[in-house]
Amino acid sequence: MSAPRQIIMVRHGQSAANQDQSIYNRIPDYRIPLTEVGVEQARKAGERIRRQLDGQKVAVYVSPYLRAYQTLEALELGELVDRTMEEPRLREQDWANFQNPAEIADQKELRNAYGHFFYRFREGESGSDVYDRVSSFLETLHRRWSEPDFAPNTLLVTHGLTMRLFCMRWFHWSVEYFESLNNPGNADVRTLVESNGRYSLDVPFDQWTPAHPGTTVMDAPLRF
Repeated sequence: MSAPRQIIMVRHGQSAANQDQSIYNRIPDYRIPLTEVGVEQARKAGERIRRQLDGQKVAVYVSPYLRAYQTLEALELGELVDRTMEEPRLREQDWANFQNPAEIADQKELRNAYGHFFYRFREGESGSDVYDRVSSFLETLHRRWSEPDFAPNTLLVTHGLTMRLFCMRWFHWSVEYFESLNNPGNADVRTLVESNGRYSLDVPFDQWTPAHPGTTVMDAPLRF
């Protein structure tokens, strides 16, 4: 096959850190689990995804984070899964190792002022760093899709920012447009649907400020 029928993306369900951000200071980010609410959110997302697959096989790429694996487990896709591949390039944006909540809060304010795409956390990554690894992952996907026995659907179990950046890279959205978008909610699903060789996003990301995909820094108001 040359391209999948659909590329499904799902954000992990509610995690313990979504409830209590102080947990970042004592548990590594990649080991933070889902809450019971998060597991139930993922189960409901699984019902939707199974309907979308309609009995067809799916190749799964999952972030190596515990909450992503637990989300995949709760989706209960069973025999629909053709293969599962852990993909570190789909991980959450790196913010720090053990995170000091007060320091991260200060950096979030700086990020809001500077811009989410270019601001780099002191011990972590910028959005542009995540964009680069998502771009590398896309090259891998295109090679896999050229295999004749590859599944007709692809599922990415990942994180909110990574989902937005995947779409930014795929659809060639501008940085300014990316900056206007909110993350999807926990266990929210977005799908790139193929029609006549072209893909469209089934549900747009919510925007906190108006912008269109071609908006550039030239269109943004100057701030001094």
